[in-house]
Amino acid sequence: MNALPDDLPDCMVFWLAKAYQRAHAVFKARLVPYGLTNLQHLVLEALWYRPGITAAQMSKMLTLDKATLSGILDRMVRGDWITKSASPGDRRQMALFTTAKADSHKQTLIRERKEANNRLMSEFTTEERILFKRFLMDMVRENEQV
Repeated sequence: MNALPDDLPDCMVFWLAKAYQRAHAVFKARLVPYGLTNLQHLVLEALWYRPGITAAQMSKMLTLDKATLSGILDRMVRGDWITKSASPGDRRQMALFTTAKADSHKQTLIRERKEANNRLMSEFTTEERILFKRFLMDMVRENEQV
């Protein structure tokens, strides 16, 4: 096995990747009983807060490329989590909505997300949680401008 580079402790790319892996695994495990992926859950939450948005609007909101989002949406339609219908403003576009199945799980799924967040942040003080979130949001905003 190769030794780790001497500068690894300062490699933020490595630590961000490891943090992502842990966060993804913690939340993924909580979603297994529902047959959802992390991204599918993200789509549901987006639609619970902005019902009727188009795929293009969701792609921008979630910073997902259209091809990736299209596959996710198709699987969610087949799984009866969301529906697509012609957008009232532009019948060429499809408006997205959650189904009764999704809505019946809404409170439970939101609680699962909150509990996953709490587990991941359990060792942080309130101040550290606030700063961590701010740092992540600043990093995302900075990357959107590149």
